[in-house]
Amino acid sequence: MRLILYAKNLVLTPSIKVFTEEKIGSISKFLKPSENLLAEARIEISKPSRHHESGFVYYVEVNLKIGKRLFRAVAEHLDLHTAVDFARDEIERQIKEYKEKSREARRKPKTSE
Repeated sequence: MRLILYAKNLVLTPSIKVFTEEKIGSISKFLKPSENLLAEARIEISKPSRHHESGFVYYVEVNLKIGKRLFRAVAEHLDLHTAVDFARDEIERQIKEYKEKSREARRKPKTSE
């Protein structure tokens, strides 16, 4: 899986980069090897503005493209690590739902009319 990381209105420190790559990179265990080669995750970590001091301060957006399929998650939270965790959980949920739908479609018997 290829990870592309962007930062807006904050400095992307090595510790933030490593943490984000580990969390979002762990999604690859839900993908087939062929899907893993095609997968590209674009991650944007930002603050809504430089003067923002109350409310949800950190914003994380993950766009995971696997072939023609796009999974997208957005999370906001006071803590950057928690926002990354929430975005990862949402992407994981979407992948599991997509796989379950395709599994169910294969199981249904075809009706001939």
